[in-house]
Amino acid sequence: MQIENPPVDRQVEKPDGERRGLVLIHTGDGKGKSTAAFGLALRAHGRGKAVKIYQFMKVPSARFGEHRVFEQLGVPIEGLGDGFSWKSKDLEHSAQLARDGWARAAATIQAGEHFMVVLDEITYPIRYGWLDLQAVVEVLKTRPSHVNVVLTGRGAPQELVDVADTVTEMKLIKHHYDAGVPAQRGIED
Repeated sequence: MQIENPPVDRQVEKPDGERRGLVLIHTGDGKGKSTAAFGLALRAHGRGKAVKIYQFMKVPSARFGEHRVFEQLGVPIEGLGDGFSWKSKDLEHSAQLARDGWARAAATIQAGEHFMVVLDEITYPIRYGWLDLQAVVEVLKTRPSHVNVVLTGRGAPQELVDVADTVTEMKLIKHHYDAGVPAQRGIED
């Protein structure tokens, strides 16, 4: 490792544009996409802002760690799906759940009552063809100007990247699964 000197004379030019709602995407093959989105939701909630979280692949009855803490904090989090596709017993039913969930999420975004709407794991139903990509893009483009939308999931389509203000790609460098360590409560859920 190369030791660096800390910056002491940093000239920062501040943007002069107006603050507005943003579209933020967390994508890639590495861990941390949903976790980053939940961190943003916590920041917004901590500032007294209204937040709503939709999880496109989690079942409505899910009780993962994030559900428990958001429930304690009074942040609404809603599972819209029936689990990942390899667990589904009926893919057409899974697709319909995604479409119904998108209708609720789109209505929430368009209503403008929330500072932030998180669309966790939305790239999967888009990539599977269950959701119309252009419909999602249109809602993002025409949302009320103060609404921030955070999208997560692997393989974000270029059309989403193009409409986003900030895109972060999580890159897998090393994963404990590869060493035979299974999923752990409090880390993966």
